[in-house]
Amino acid sequence: MISDCFPGPTDEATLFDGRLTCRQNAEGYRFSQDSVLLAHFFKPSPSEHILDLGSGSGIIALILAYRWPGPAVTGLEIQSRLIDLARRNVADNRLEERIKIVEGDLRNIANHCRAASFDRVVCNPPYRKKGSARPNPDAEQAVARHEVRAALDDIVRAACWVMVDGGRFDLVYPFDRLAELQDRLGSAGCPVARLRKVYGYPGAVCRLVLVEAVKGGADSDPEILPPFHVRTRQGACCSPEMARFYEP
Repeated sequence: MISDCFPGPTDEATLFDGRLTCRQNAEGYRFSQDSVLLAHFFKPSPSEHILDLGSGSGIIALILAYRWPGPAVTGLEIQSRLIDLARRNVADNRLEERIKIVEGDLRNIANHCRAASFDRVVCNPPYRKKGSARPNPDAEQAVARHEVRAALDDIVRAACWVMVDGGRFDLVYPFDRLAELQDRLGSAGCPVARLRKVYGYPGAVCRLVLVEAVKGGADSDPEILPPFHVRTRQGACCSPEMARFYEP
């Protein structure tokens, strides 16, 4: 059900020359290019069932449904205002038959999803540990950016619960926490299979990494993909590869 009103002002972002719209809060959580990067990191098969953990306003699910005509996507989100936005975004883009938004806490994943019911899980999780930095004063952004409601262990546990054997878990994460992420995934029997470092521009410090882990996969060195540069140089516009992610 979609509410008739929102508790705060919203605005509308457009992607792919206006072919896709995403309403988001004018104040509070707003999606970033990290979600766009993650949504283009993999190519799902037409028959896949995909779960977006912590789906926010639904941006990753929307992009996946736009780019790939086959997969069905479920978004799980805990914040009620974002749930309302996501459902409206799905309706505005006429994707109700492809995307379902579920209200729930991923720490109680068994209450919302059956075990081994998804082929792939995607997640743009909170990047910062609780207490590691000053939390955002906006509660909605604090939950999205800091491990206030879900820590890394909770996210890995939820992903492994819902994935079939051989299922893939794709996420974007801070590069400085990569070793921790690999350790948690490996301990859960879901080792990293491939990764790609993301740089702001050539010569910049790596701050993000795109990772794909496989449930029950081989415990071997992951495939390292070529580095991704968001811009061609400091202060420049998008790199050609980044620009392609916004093309229809």
